[in-house]
Amino acid sequence: MGSLGLADQLTVARMALAPLIVLLYVVDFSGHDYWATALFAVAMATDWFDGRIARRSGRTSAVGSLLDPVADKVLVLSVLIVLVDRGVFTGWIVAAIVAREFLVTGLRLAALERGVVLGARDLGKLKTWTQSVAALIGGFAAAGAWSDEVAWWALLAALVITWVSGLDYARAAPRLLRSRAAA
Repeated sequence: MGSLGLADQLTVARMALAPLIVLLYVVDFSGHDYWATALFAVAMATDWFDGRIARRSGRTSAVGSLLDPVADKVLVLSVLIVLVDRGVFTGWIVAAIVAREFLVTGLRLAALERGVVLGARDLGKLKTWTQSVAALIGGFAAAGAWSDEVAWWALLAALVITWVSGLDYARAAPRLLRSRAAA
């Protein structure tokens, strides 16, 4: 990671923590759900720091703008899926969230093939935040600190924001592709 800037290193670290967090959720030892949830919270905090560092240092990169949303997806979706396995979350809601993520990622890749980078939109950032909060609440529900019902409502709110955000990308993409392709 030597050639990557600090912001990009944090992004890669966030992605690399996903398997460890999943492992902490599935290996049964005293307090494992709390450890997994705490490490998830720390990993998601790096999302805020890497963006701030990149903007402050003026070292935003194309690699970072592509890796950052992938890191978020790998981390958040891993936790949501493992919490389905743990019985905290409903599978169909997580499946609908995963489907939206694949659709928007496909849209971004199609744009990239045309030389257009579709950056994160405000609703996309809100989507990531609501999914992260739902995953945190789900982690605490897995630990027994909160009820699964609270986690279910948080996940349902994340689903709504996730699909509203996806529709926002779909609505804006043709205009962005036309305007950037002409430039």
